[in-house]
Amino acid sequence: MIATTANHHHQPEQPDQPAILRWVRLLAQRRSLWLHHVWSNLNIEMSGDLVISEAEVEYLLSDHQGVQTAERDFYHKNLEARQLSDRIQAVESQVAQDKRWQRLLEMFSLSIAERDLLALAIAVAADPSLRRVYGYLQDDATASYATPVLAASLFQWSNWQSFTPLSPLVRWQLAYPIAESRTPWAITTAWVADPAIVTWLILGTGLDPALGRAANLIAPSANIGEFCLYPEQLAEMQTFVQLVLHQRQGISQSRLSLELVGAEGTGKRTLATQLCATLKIPLLAVNAALLLGGSESSPSLASERLMRTVRQAQVSRAALYWYGLEDIPPQIWQPQLELSPLTIFSTSKPIALQHQDSIYRVFSLPSLTPATRIALWQRLTKGQPVPAPIQQWNLTPDEIANAARVAAAGTETVVAMCRQMVYQNPGELFVSLPRPYSWEDIVLAENMRQHLTELEQQVRWRQAVYEQWGFERLCPMGLGITAMFAGPSGTGKTMAAQVLARSLDMELYRIDLAGVVNKYIGETEKRLKQVFDTCERANVMLFFDEADALFGQRTQVKDAHDRYANIQIDYLLQRMEEFNGIAILATNRKGDLDKAFLRRIRFVVDFMQPGVAERLALWKLALPVRSLSGEELLDDINWQFLAERLNMTGANIKSAALSAAFLARAQGSRISMQHILHAAQREMTKHGVTLRPEDWVELISDHRSSVLN
Repeated sequence: MIATTANHHHQPEQPDQPAILRWVRLLAQRRSLWLHHVWSNLNIEMSGDLVISEAEVEYLLSDHQGVQTAERDFYHKNLEARQLSDRIQAVESQVAQDKRWQRLLEMFSLSIAERDLLALAIAVAADPSLRRVYGYLQDDATASYATPVLAASLFQWSNWQSFTPLSPLVRWQLAYPIAESRTPWAITTAWVADPAIVTWLILGTGLDPALGRAANLIAPSANIGEFCLYPEQLAEMQTFVQLVLHQRQGISQSRLSLELVGAEGTGKRTLATQLCATLKIPLLAVNAALLLGGSESSPSLASERLMRTVRQAQVSRAALYWYGLEDIPPQIWQPQLELSPLTIFSTSKPIALQHQDSIYRVFSLPSLTPATRIALWQRLTKGQPVPAPIQQWNLTPDEIANAARVAAAGTETVVAMCRQMVYQNPGELFVSLPRPYSWEDIVLAENMRQHLTELEQQVRWRQAVYEQWGFERLCPMGLGITAMFAGPSGTGKTMAAQVLARSLDMELYRIDLAGVVNKYIGETEKRLKQVFDTCERANVMLFFDEADALFGQRTQVKDAHDRYANIQIDYLLQRMEEFNGIAILATNRKGDLDKAFLRRIRFVVDFMQPGVAERLALWKLALPVRSLSGEELLDDINWQFLAERLNMTGANIKSAALSAAFLARAQGSRISMQHILHAAQREMTKHGVTLRPEDWVELISDHRSSVLN
C-alpha cells in the first residue's frame, strides 16, 4: 500500500485548465476518496511499510461485483463523493461540448473505452504531476502512466475492454502502448498519447511536427474566390463535390478523390484552395516528394507518415492535397485513398487511379487564354502595360507572377524574364536564326507575296478568330498554323521565314534534322517531342529546313528499318496536327512528299525561279549605289542585261554581287560589269551551270553591244 497524506477536502476548480484535464482530475479525486475510505475501514497503516496485511488480502480476494456495488453506493451516500460526482457531471457536459474532442471521437470512431483511455493519456501528458496520482491510484509507484485497468476503475467500466493493433485508437496512433512494453495489450500496460494530438487538442493549433516542411495548412479565405483562372472547372468541381456529399450526407462519410491535371505552375493548388473556400474547409497541401522521398526501403515509415498526414487532415477537417507524386511509387501512397474523406491529387498527366471505396474524377486544366493572361497580369501589376509575351506566349500563372515581380523594371526586363523561363537551351536540336530582313528586303512574284501575306494575317489574327469568333471548334486537334515553302535552293525560302518571323515579332528556330533523325530506334520520336514541347509554349516559329530529309515519301515496309521510319513520320504528322505554334517546312522536292502529309499543311507556297522583273529588283538590292560614307560604288551597270541574260536565283545574285565587290575593292576601282560577269560565271559554275567559253564570249560581246547601242 502506497503511503499518502492526501487531503480529501473540496479542491477549488481551475477554470483555465482544459475541460478534459479537470474531468480526469475530478475522477481521480473521487477514486482517491473511495480508496481512502476502503483503507480506513480495513485499518491499514499508511506507514509505507511493504507489508501486505490479511485485511488487504481479504479485500482484494472479495467478490469483484460486490466491491463495484459498494463503490457506487459510496459515491451516492457520501456527501463529499456526491459533491464530486455533481462536479464531474458538470465538467463532463463541458467536455462533450468541446468541438475538438468530439471531432476526435467522431472522425476516428472511438469506442467508449478508447475515449476513456485516451482522456487519461492526454491528461497526464498535459499535466505531468498526475503521474504520481496515477501511481497512487494504481497502488504502484512505477505505474505512473495511463493504463486500461486505471481507466476501468476511474470510469467504472462494467466489463474489461481489450485493445488490438486494429483498434482505431491504435490504428490512428492517437495513443499507443509504450515501446518498452513486452506485453503491449495487457490491462496493466502503460499508454501514452501522441504529442501532436495532445498539442492540437489543448492548444487547437499547429501541424504534426512529424510532417515537417512537407505540409502546409491553408485556411479558407473569403477573398480567394474573387479572381479565378479556371471558373468553368471550379464550378464543375464544386457541383460534383457538393452533389456527392449531399448524397452521402456529409464529408466524414464520403471518400472523394479528385485529380487536377496540368503542367507545373498552372495554379492547381490555387484552384484547390478556391474549391475548399466554397466548401468552407481548409486545405492541407502536402509535398509527397518531401514527405515520402526515400521511404521505399522502409514501408513502415511511409505508412506512418501517410497515416499522420491523413490524421492531420481529419482533425483539421481539411481536404488533403497531394503534389510531387510523380517520383513516388504508387503502391506507397495509393492505400491512403480509402482513408481521407476528400483527396485532391496534383499531376502533370493523368494517373487514372481507381479505388472501390472512393469516387474518383479527373479535371484537366486548360492553357490560359490571352484574355485571362492579360487579366492576371493587370491584377498582379495593378494596371501596368501588358508586354507582348503576356499576350502571345502560352505562359503559366506562375510564370506570369514571376514576370510581374519585375514589371517595374520595364518591358525589356519582363521580356527577358519570360525568355529565361520559357526558352530552353536549343543545344543540338535546333538553332536560333537571326531576323535581319523585312518585307522591303525580299523580292518575290506578286502571287507569292500575296500568299505569304495571307499566311502572316492568319498568324496575326488567329487568336481573335479562334477565341473571339469561336472558330476553334473547326480545329479540334490544334490551333497552330503549318506552312510549306517548296522550291529550288536559293529561291528565298529561308529569307521568307526570317521576314515573317520579324514581322510577327516571333523567335525563329531552324530544326537541325541531322540531330533529330537518330539512327537508334525510338530516339527520333523522343527528340521530336522535345522540340515541340520546348517551342510550343513560346511565341516561336519552327523552320524545318530541307524537310524532305525526314518527311519524304513513306516507303513500302520491307524490313524493320522501313517500319520504324514510317512510325517516325506518323508520329511527326500527329505532333504537327497537335502543335499550337507556327511551323514552316522547307523542301526542294515537293513531288516526293506523301499526299497524307500534304493534307495536314495549311499553306503550301511554291517558290519559283525569279523572273526578269524579280531578278532586276534583286540585282538592285544586292548592289548599293553608294557606300555608307556616300562614295560612288557602281560604274555603268547594265541592270536590264543582268536581269534578262543571267538566269540566277536570289541567293546566287547575292553571292555574285558580294564577290564582285571584293574583286573591285582589290583592284581599287568601282564595281563594273566586268566584275559582276566574272563573279556570276564563278557562281553559276559552282552550282553546276557550265557555259562553254564561246558562249561566255558571246555573252560578254552582247553586253558590249548593248552598251554601244
